[in-house]
Formats: sequence, C-alpha cells, structure tokens
Amino acid sequence: MNYQETIQYLYTQLPMFTRDGASAFKKDLTNTIELCKRLGNPQHEFKSVHIAGTNGKGSTSHMLAAILQIAGYKTGLYTSPHLKDFRERIRVNGQMISEQTVIDFVAAHCADFEEIAPSFFEMTVALAFDVFAKEKVDLAMIEVGLGGRLDSTNIITPLLSVITNIGWDHMNMLGDTLQLIAGEKAGIIKPGIPVVISETQPETAQIFIDKAKQEGSPITFASEVWTIEEKSKVKNQKSKLLEIEVKNSILHTHHSPLTITLDLTGTYQLKNIKGVLSAVEELRKQGFIITDEHIITALKQVKTLTGLHGRWEVLNIQPLTICDTGHNPDGIQEVVKNIVAVNYQQLHFVIGMVNDKDITKVLALLPTKAIYYFCKPDIPRGLEAESMQQQANIFGLHGNTYPSVKVALMAAQANATDNDLVFVGGSTFVVAEVV
Repeated sequence: MNYQETIQYLYTQLPMFTRDGASAFKKDLTNTIELCKRLGNPQHEFKSVHIAGTNGKGSTSHMLAAILQIAGYKTGLYTSPHLKDFRERIRVNGQMISEQTVIDFVAAHCADFEEIAPSFFEMTVALAFDVFAKEKVDLAMIEVGLGGRLDSTNIITPLLSVITNIGWDHMNMLGDTLQLIAGEKAGIIKPGIPVVISETQPETAQIFIDKAKQEGSPITFASEVWTIEEKSKVKNQKSKLLEIEVKNSILHTHHSPLTITLDLTGTYQLKNIKGVLSAVEELRKQGFIITDEHIITALKQVKTLTGLHGRWEVLNIQPLTICDTGHNPDGIQEVVKNIVAVNYQQLHFVIGMVNDKDITKVLALLPTKAIYYFCKPDIPRGLEAESMQQQANIFGLHGNTYPSVKVALMAAQANATDNDLVFVGGSTFVVAEVV
C-alpha cells in the first residue's frame, strides 16, 4: 500500500473517534498494552512528560517541545487530533514523521491489528511510542487524547505530569460533574512522579491534592507560583506577537521579571504559560539544562518550531479573519473574551460543531449581535448546519446555512467590510478546513 492507501486502510478498519464518537473510546488499556508488548514495550525506552486537561494541553505540549528543542534536546511530540495531515500527530524536533514510517509500521503490524482490533487512537499511540524509542528522543511530550485514567497514553511512566485545567467536555464519557472529570484527568498522576496543575480551580483543586497525596507525588499549582502581566495589548490583532512580563512569586529565581514574547497571541495562553514555566522548573530540578534564554527564544517561535496551528490564528488581514480551535464552554468563553478585545464594526461568525455533544452551553455564551454562517464540518460526526441553526435561533443567534465550511467562509469574507471581523470556529474540525 502507498501512503494514501495506508491511511485509508486505518480510517476504514479501525474504530475512530472522529467518525464513531464514544463507541471508539475503549474503557480500558488492554489493547494498548497488548499492542505495545508486541512492539517490545517502546514506552519504557524514552523519557516523557504527560499532559492532560480540558483546554490548553495542545498549546502546553507544543510550547514545552519548542523550549526543549531550543535547549538542544532531541524532542518527541505526540498530539491529537491532526488538522491537515495524520503525521502532524507525531513529530521529532518539530518535523512530522515520514510517510514511509507510517507505511512500514502498518505493513509490519497489520496482522496484530486484525487480531487485537485496536481503535485508530490506540494504533497511533503505539506508532508514536515506537517512533520515539527508535529515534532515541531525549524527552517526549505526550498529550492525552481524552480524559486521562483510561487514555491509551496512560501506559507511560513520565518524569512529570501536567494537568492544564478542568472544564465541561466529553461528559458522556468522563462524567457529568467537574469533580468526576477531574478524577479522570487525575488518573495520570503516578506514584512519586511530580505533577503540575496549570490553573487552580476551587471546585477541583482538592481532588488533585488528594490524588497526589495518595500517590506520594509532589504537586505544584502553577497559577499560585507565577504572576503575569501583559506588556503589549494586541489591540489590532495584526501584531503576531504578545509581550508579557513574568515574575516567580514563590521561588524568587528571577530577581528581575522575565520579559517573554509569545507567538501564540490568544490571551488564554497566559494561563497555559504558567504551567509551562512550572514544568520547566521541575525539569531543571531533574537535571535538564534549560536557560531563561532558551525559554525566551523558543516561545517567540512556537509555531515555526513545532507546526502548531489554529490557536487564535490570523488567516487574513482585510477583512481581519481569525480562527481558533476552542470548542467546549471554557474554550469558547476564552474565544469570546479575545473577540471582545478586537476593534471591529460587525462580527461575522463562521461556526460548525459535532453532533454528539450538548451544544447548548456553548450557544448560550455566543454574542447575539454577530451574523452567523452555519456549516457542517466534513466529518461523519459533523452536526448538520440546519440542525445547528435551529438550536442557535433559540439563543438569539441568527444567520444562514452553507453547504461547507469553505463556502461559509467565502460568504462571510464577501459580506465583511475592511473594518469587520470574521471569526471561524466551534470545532477543531472546522478550523482544520481553513488553516
């Protein structure tokens, strides 16, 4: 099989979350353990940092990978889902794995797939671990796919666990209270392994404290360690950088504040950056040589170093067009905050979502004065545009439906004046079609 045929084989043969939803989420780690056993347990062959959370885990993983790369370490990065190309999920020093790597892996293990019947995600995790072991990476950033406790990635023993935050998402699988969701994410905390919580939340903090105590794991709440001040407000959004001043309020490791320029300009990155800095402090304690200069250099160019896309990303200047992958209530709340900070006359909102989530919490947060362009992301789980329009109308959100994301975006840009803002989002899969 060539590359396209290989990917097609994987998409059709294996249960896939983007297509099948909850039924593709396995409630135990048996398949992953068995698959990795047949690969010689590659997960034990490299050092890792494990990153979970409702929002921000992708940005956190990419920022950490960029810093480690600049510090001179051979760095693995495993994230999901991909936007354009399956190979985005597995990178070494920012470079996607080769098509041949995917072809060879699938060819060599077809029989195992037939026998074990892993999900698409379980197979991908096994491939990532196999690649990182063979490439002999110094450190791999491993992003959790969904939840934590029962996620396929949770067979690693990392040097450090990071949990960004807890919000409402995948309640049909993780539980219908923030405490239950936090309990699932806390499942990545391992005996004696330090854990960093990026954002302190009163409803869930105790769950992490209790789990860390139970496992004998040192715990750091990063939001209590770092104070951050925005130096340059990104008023016109045309500036591609966000300047911040960082102080360590506990350890006093910086006598003077550190000025950092971020190429990820969404203001929600101010929460993520605290977790990143605490993770760096922890890695320094474990012997990694990471200077302030490495941090400053890396965070200026995270997108270039790691290929990260879709985080408050400017797609066009006239009309100003921005996309963001935020798709659950917390993510959308941050998106709306960032939209409000932009100077525009009329907001044109291109929106699509998936059909297996309760979208009412998200719709309730969206601005009623915007013109909406309803569309269906091009995946089997995509919510029909007409169905979305009907639900949105109840919340006072009005606009037309369009046959595709691309057509909706073209219409929005055609209707917008130079002083308007076009925003594209609602789902990672909508953003995937425009970046």
